[in-house]
Amino acid sequence: DRHADGRRIEVPEYMREVVEEVAFQARGERKIDKRSGVSQRMPITCLENAMSNAERRALLAGEDPVVPRVTDVYAAIPSLTGKFELEYEGELKGADGVARDLIRSAVGTVFTEHLGGVDTRRVVEWFDLGGTLRVDDALPAAELLDRIASVQGLVELAGHLGVKPDGPAPRLASAVDFVLEGLNAHKKISRSDERG
Repeated sequence: DRHADGRRIEVPEYMREVVEEVAFQARGERKIDKRSGVSQRMPITCLENAMSNAERRALLAGEDPVVPRVTDVYAAIPSLTGKFELEYEGELKGADGVARDLIRSAVGTVFTEHLGGVDTRRVVEWFDLGGTLRVDDALPAAELLDRIASVQGLVELAGHLGVKPDGPAPRLASAVDFVLEGLNAHKKISRSDERG
């Protein structure tokens, strides 16, 4: 696919799976009202909004191809929360909190499918020894890759997703972001709520 301005658009398989899994998890979530259900459009809307965020970042940073990241799915939370109604327990947590939990759980499931048997210790140890990264949905791919350069083993983990280290920066940045979010979903590393 191509964007109107000629940029290529790539949606990695793991990102499609995350978006589908968010909807699947939402349908089984007890904090969501079963009577009103979860809109069938949820995965479509989520992916459209995540892509829109990725396109905005690519336009500002001059990136090609346009590749969505898990952080773009988090940025799409307002579009998700309009696709379901909450039970009382969900109301207590808040729609944003429920949506964040759904995304984290979905990423964890997809991470297990793709990287379940892969040794992640080198990356986890880097964080355990006090390493920190600041990552957000507006961070250009090249800058994200500069920030993660010192994290031993992270690019190799991204390679298990079929991404080559010398390939386009947006593709590698998306894979690295997915790995970081997956490690967070499995509670191997932690993240602050300021999206850091």
